[in-house]
Amino acid sequence: MSAGVPGGATERLDALVAELEPELVAVRRDLHAHPEVAWQEFRTTAVLVERLRAAGLSPRALDGTGLVCDVGPDVPGRGRVALRADIDALPLDDLCGCDFASTVPGVAHACGHDLHAAVVLGAGLALARIDDEGLLDVGARLIFQPAEESMPGGAHAVISQGVLDGVERIAAMHAEPKLDVGLVGTRIGPITSASDLVTVTLSSGGGHTSRPHLTGDVVYALGQVITQVPAVLGRRLDPRSGVNLTWGAVEAGNAHNAIPTSGVAKGTLRCLDVRAWEKAGQVLIDAVEQVVAPYDVDVSVHHVRGVPPVDNDAEVTAALEEAGAAVLGEGGVVLTEQSLGGEDFAWYLTKVPGAMARLGTATPGERRYDIHRGDLVVDERAIGIGARLLARFVLGPATSGDVPLR
Repeated sequence: MSAGVPGGATERLDALVAELEPELVAVRRDLHAHPEVAWQEFRTTAVLVERLRAAGLSPRALDGTGLVCDVGPDVPGRGRVALRADIDALPLDDLCGCDFASTVPGVAHACGHDLHAAVVLGAGLALARIDDEGLLDVGARLIFQPAEESMPGGAHAVISQGVLDGVERIAAMHAEPKLDVGLVGTRIGPITSASDLVTVTLSSGGGHTSRPHLTGDVVYALGQVITQVPAVLGRRLDPRSGVNLTWGAVEAGNAHNAIPTSGVAKGTLRCLDVRAWEKAGQVLIDAVEQVVAPYDVDVSVHHVRGVPPVDNDAEVTAALEEAGAAVLGEGGVVLTEQSLGGEDFAWYLTKVPGAMARLGTATPGERRYDIHRGDLVVDERAIGIGARLLARFVLGPATSGDVPLR
């Protein structure tokens, strides 16, 4: 952790981000209008590379898509402070009604990744200017990661390319449309959930619905899986771990009077505790097999491990909170709730200490939106706030002349 920087650096930060803010909003709108899904973020990568190069920096394109860029000096005995943004969009229609709505049919930045990219870009550009003025005594690393929305996420590919080499801590922010702009939410420990994919397939010879005793009734057995297996998990795993199995799709048969030969249930397995997550897969498989055992059906369970929980480090979270208080005032940092959503930022935290905070994007007094919906609208004032906060996190506490940034 930084021992502190001259107050002049933190005071300069406010003016620098204010100067950059119109451009950052323009970049966010450009990315929003031209969204790209996981592993296809070629234009997005090029836009970010071009802007960083224009600032005199040397970004490095990653294999396929995404990029990494160092800012500031290599300091003997210290690692760099990394800031991560995800850059992919979702495969759904943009219903925001904005002048800069998606120009790509069926693709939209409905999770705020365009905002995340603008925030980290802004923090990096401000830090680069501070470095040019000789006021930066710590090295930063900007990571613009592809494919967060894929399973198990693009973080694996990015980490394998060495983006964490020489990094001592890492932070990220996620748009939170349930939180007013001007607020940031933090939490020590698990802030998101592990998220796995589960597919259960049952099969038998099929038959007539008038004679269910002559065949394995996959529909009835599937019903038992759907209702009983989540209950079994709740008794086989510590309830404090937040285990949740929810089915999203069920398919079986197409006739009123025919027992089909196969049926499938698809869902997600989520868990807030890493240790429980490590055991949950085998418990799930055992439970499915035991539940269908009386029904003379064949069973196949396909369990795809996705991402672990984002488990925020206490010290890094405290540093984010300190930065948030400096930028927003003491009342600007609030305790955020845990989410059962998955986030592949978790993989970084298995390598280095780090934390994710939630950045308020709701306009006070107006409609509340939700992520992963095509009508998501964010208050763009959050861009400057997030850029200040992450840059301040990199700078660490000021040693003199420190005033809250507004």
